[in-house]
Amino acid sequence: MIKPKLYDIVIIGSGPAGCTCAYQLAKSGLTMAIIDKDTFPRDKICGDALSADVVNQLYRMDTNLAGTFLKLKPKEASNGIRFFSPNYKSLDISFTSQNHKDAAGFVMKRLDFDAFFAEQIKGFSNITILENHKATEIKYNEEFVTVETDKTTFQAKLIIGADGANSIVKRKLSDNKIDKKHHSAGLRQYYKNVEGMNPNGFIELHFYKEILPGYFWVFPLPGNQANVGLGMLSSEISKQSINLKEKFTELIENHPNLKDRFKNAKPLESVKGFGLPLGSKKKQLSGDRFLLLGDAANLIDPFTGEGIGNAIRSGRIAAEHIEKAFKTKQFDTSFNKMYDTKIYQAMWKELRVSKSLQNLLKYPWLFNFLVKKANKNKSVQLLLTSMLDDVDLKKELIKPKFYVKLLFNY
Repeated sequence: MIKPKLYDIVIIGSGPAGCTCAYQLAKSGLTMAIIDKDTFPRDKICGDALSADVVNQLYRMDTNLAGTFLKLKPKEASNGIRFFSPNYKSLDISFTSQNHKDAAGFVMKRLDFDAFFAEQIKGFSNITILENHKATEIKYNEEFVTVETDKTTFQAKLIIGADGANSIVKRKLSDNKIDKKHHSAGLRQYYKNVEGMNPNGFIELHFYKEILPGYFWVFPLPGNQANVGLGMLSSEISKQSINLKEKFTELIENHPNLKDRFKNAKPLESVKGFGLPLGSKKKQLSGDRFLLLGDAANLIDPFTGEGIGNAIRSGRIAAEHIEKAFKTKQFDTSFNKMYDTKIYQAMWKELRVSKSLQNLLKYPWLFNFLVKKANKNKSVQLLLTSMLDDVDLKKELIKPKFYVKLLFNY
């Protein structure tokens, strides 16, 4: 029998959530093993959009880390969003960065961003990174957690599930199941030479009637490339018997707003699918000797589909909790419940508002009305810009009286 390797903490998954947690604990003296089934650099199917919140989270971790990221290439600066309404009209919302002089956000392939993040935790003597190790079994008792991989066995006081939508930690240790009403399916395909992109790097969200409550996206990348995709609520896919890949192709080839723009575009890969566990319903995020982070904790924004900012935020919150756990030697469900509480204190308000905005997409005429008003009145555009950047203001978007005021005052 192979003798298990002993660590204080085993982190499964070295994406943004897992790397953040490890980075924040690097000076704690706790020994950590980070296990990843892939070898870096590796692709992660995603929209590749890094919001201003991602940059802000990096600053909160370490100003030097944020500075290093801002110098990193290749990435495309993004300063706003171009919305396309169900009646095919467009609206540009320009953003400006509040906390630094650079772009409000970026688009960067996860191949590059995740490799950058993983590189930041190398060199710490208390962190061991094990790539190409696939976790196959997890067991726990009152004293430790045992993690079996296809190569060896580990034992730790605490296990961190930062291994994405299909997390083995979530499957083995929690009662979280896929709920199609709180889950989206997504497709991604990289393209070159998509025409008609905004010169300021605006990301594009296309809200068309046949894919609501979901959207088609076009996110600009360096080298005249673009991340192109489609995400849709899983319950609607089932309800309408939609073939997502066929719908994706149909939009590119036939939609009036898209077909000419893709006429000379060249796909750089086959269409790839992925799942998005949305944060529109509270879930079990911890238990005896385990915590779930990022996508494994269902923390993806229900309206935008963005998950990287919340993944990093969950890694920061987890690290604070873990230090307390080891100081007090408490790793049980009752103690770890405080982690769940902290996560939802930090994120639930925004997640709940985003869910309400997602529900509004069931009324295409409302979206059409908003875009029409904003295009006619600069004050409405500025109002929307402020709302999308402030969760308290954003709540106004889900109130009927807001639209009544738009109807009569603008």
